[in-house]
Amino acid sequence: MKNIVILGATGSIGTQAINVIQKNQDKYNLIGISVGNNISLAKDILIKNPSIKYLVLKNEKDIDEFLDFNIMVFSSDSGLKSIVEIQEVDFVINSLIGFVGLMPSIYTIQARKNLGLANKETLVTAGHIVMPMLKEFGVNLLPIDSEHSAIFQCLNGEKTKQVKRLILTASGGSFRDKTREQLEEVTVKEALLHPNWSMGVGITIDSATMFNKALEIIEAHYLFGIDYNDISVIIHYESIVHSMVEYIDGSIIAQLSKPSMEIPISYSLSYPNRIIDTNYNYDILKMSQLNFKEVDNERYPAIKIAFEVGKKGGSYPTVLNAAKESTTDLFLNNKIKFIEIETIIIDALKNHKYINNPTINEILQVDKEIRDYIYKKEK
Repeated sequence: MKNIVILGATGSIGTQAINVIQKNQDKYNLIGISVGNNISLAKDILIKNPSIKYLVLKNEKDIDEFLDFNIMVFSSDSGLKSIVEIQEVDFVINSLIGFVGLMPSIYTIQARKNLGLANKETLVTAGHIVMPMLKEFGVNLLPIDSEHSAIFQCLNGEKTKQVKRLILTASGGSFRDKTREQLEEVTVKEALLHPNWSMGVGITIDSATMFNKALEIIEAHYLFGIDYNDISVIIHYESIVHSMVEYIDGSIIAQLSKPSMEIPISYSLSYPNRIIDTNYNYDILKMSQLNFKEVDNERYPAIKIAFEVGKKGGSYPTVLNAAKESTTDLFLNNKIKFIEIETIIIDALKNHKYINNPTINEILQVDKEIRDYIYKKEK
């Protein structure tokens, strides 16, 4: 029996992880969760999962809401550190959204707990620190992003030096059939209508801008130790092929499945084994037409920006992420136009004073500075 903690349990990944655990209670025991502002859903999770003994709240003021539950309650960042350090915890799923997930990943690794990572910002901003830490503390990191889980599976048993390139697939997001001119007046409501996936608000916007894929390029570089020149992105409308690996002999290995995050979540929990789940059996005859096309860098400048930022490294990926999160927030609150997300990010990168090999404290400082810069400028 594996004791599990889910950070970000009320989000899209968190709730799907709970579903996987509930269907496999003979294998997994959910003993701890962290939650944000959705108190009513947090209570519902606790009622339906009596195995939970530990709870971390984003806000200390909400502690009184849980006095009727026989659980240990922590709060804020210190609570996230405390819950992953609990001795009986075997595996931590970090599904926190955004930069806020970095330090909990660090805490988990330092506590020598294996990590299921759905928080791409951990590696985007601090991959040069986190990857060596995994070896230092003897921790396994299992990717939960559908694309990185796919690559992880395609690489299984193969030698990295025999890889020609990684091929990340992208749906193209809500506006994949629109021209750049048509993007000028798109609304938040339109941006949230993803054609294939049911995801959280922020990541759906990131998919529409393709900055979600931009971060995945940087994450893949660190996660698999592959040079940026050997990473490609292609548009794949159906979201059936989740990513591919091309080898030096011309072979291309792909991972295909229905577009459901429960599959990579399940694989991260069960690795190196797999869990039987008939809910996700897929008739291969329905895959009679799979469409792929090259990414147009003029239409999707996020991809070009990602490769430039990734190759420069240092503090630039932190700038990219902080600017992306800030502009997404501004767009969702109708403060800027959709098309301005890109121009503001480019401006933040141009005006940043580069740090070659940032420490964690420097990464935290850069993140704050960029957010302050953007919010003050767009007031």
